[in-house]
Order: sequence, then C-alpha cells, then structure tokens
Amino acid sequence: MNAIRFTKMHGIGNDFIVIDGVTTPAPNDDLRKLAIAINDRRAGVGGDGLILIVRDPDGVLRMRMLNPDGSEAEMCGNGVRCAAKLVRERKIANENPIAMRTGNGLLSLETGSRTGNGTVDWVKVDMGVARLERGQIPMTGPAAEKAIRFALNAAGQTFEAAAVSMGNPHCVIFVENVDAVPLEVWGPGIENAPEFPNRVNAQFAQIVSRTEIKMRTWERGAGATLACGTGACAVAVAAFENGLTEREVTTHLPGGDLKIEYREDGRVLMTGPAVTVFEGVWPA
Repeated sequence: MNAIRFTKMHGIGNDFIVIDGVTTPAPNDDLRKLAIAINDRRAGVGGDGLILIVRDPDGVLRMRMLNPDGSEAEMCGNGVRCAAKLVRERKIANENPIAMRTGNGLLSLETGSRTGNGTVDWVKVDMGVARLERGQIPMTGPAAEKAIRFALNAAGQTFEAAAVSMGNPHCVIFVENVDAVPLEVWGPGIENAPEFPNRVNAQFAQIVSRTEIKMRTWERGAGATLACGTGACAVAVAAFENGLTEREVTTHLPGGDLKIEYREDGRVLMTGPAVTVFEGVWPA
C-alpha cells in the first residue's frame, strides 16, 4: 500500500479524515481496518469517520463514510458538506450544485462563499425525502406504520420516541433539559435497542421555540459527537410531525448551528459550514 494523502475536515465539530480518491489513487487495502486505525484519537489521526471520495464509471462522484468502528454509514450530513467543499475547492467538480452519490442515493450539494475567492464557507444539501415508516427506517413492527411516536424501552428507561430515516436510522427523544441527559448511559442502550436491527443513532432534543431546537447526539458506531447533520434533519422532521415546531428551524448542536427546512413534499434541506483543518499523509 502506498502512503495515503488525507485532509482533516469538520462540519460544526463533527470531524472526518477525507481521502481524495479521484485525483490520487484510492486506498486498495481493507477500508474497514484503515477506518479503525486512522480514526483512533490516540494512535491515529482521530476523527468521527473516514470519508473516501471516488468517481463512478459513469462519471458521477461518490462518497463513502466509515465509522471509527469500521462499519459503513449509509449517509453523513456533516461529512457530505466536507466532501462538497473539498471537490469544489480542488476543482474536481465545477458545477453548482454538485451531484454526489451516497448510500442515500444521489444528492444535490450547493456550495457558497462569503468572500468570493473560491473558498467554500457553507453548503446547502438536499438530503432527500424523510422516511417515517417502520419498514423504511428500518425497525421492527408493521412495515407501513409510521413511527413518529412510540414507547421505547432501553437503557433501563421508558422513552416516548420518534423514529426517522434520512438514509440512516435515527431515534429522536424530546426532553425538557438536553444538557441533563446522561448521554454515555442512555446512548448505547438506545443505539442497540432490539427494535432497530441495524442499530440506530440516538438524538436527544429540547424545544427552545417554534423555530429553534437544542440537541445532542449519540452516533451509531462513533459514540458522542459534537454534531450530526442527518440527526439534525431527523430531529426537525420529528418535531414538526409532533406539532412542536414550524417547518424551518435552527438546530443548536454542541459544535454549532444548522439550518433545516422540512418541505411540504417531504424533502429536507440542510445548510451549514464546512472547515478544512489540515492536510497530512498516512504512512504505508
């Protein structure tokens, strides 16, 4: 294996090791093992995920994201914004919006700059249609039944929860004080609840107003993270469907804010920043 060039990036604190497999050779070793090693915060670079960008045979860009435990995520909202920033700034993609394939299908990524000097400061992502039925999430129970409100027994507690898929599964729990949630205690129990055969991302959310939500995340395969883009989308959808907010909200996460719009056609738009931290080389 040759040494691998990477870029460390983050979207409101959700950090990734991004590999450009378009202009440089893509890693040909075991990606699962690479993800585990390179995401290690003590012995590796450290990150919430490894992102690989390649070009499919038909010319369309594709993003793959692997969690620190080596599992592959269907989708990552903060990660796809980082991917969009990288391919735009390296002129891998010149169109705007950019088309990029993920495990959640083909996404449209609109990039923007505050300075106009070619640096991408923010990315708006059409995250696709929110999926509310149990079979789509997936979770146990009648496949066509919406899981927008149900009782969940996990971590020694009974929660009133909502489940939403944004291409990856989320369990949303609304609380009075999100800062008081014992995330490291409740998060693993919810992630591994038997209702979710592929595990689930746990989102705890506090309604601040009809247009603001404060939230924290326990991410499947990664643990507590400063942000989760698909999670912010799922929380906004669950809040609207339960009559708690309007369709457009600002979600406040520990790492920063995201603007979410849940349109009447079911599509969800997410707008937020992406930041380059440094570049480096992972040795062979």
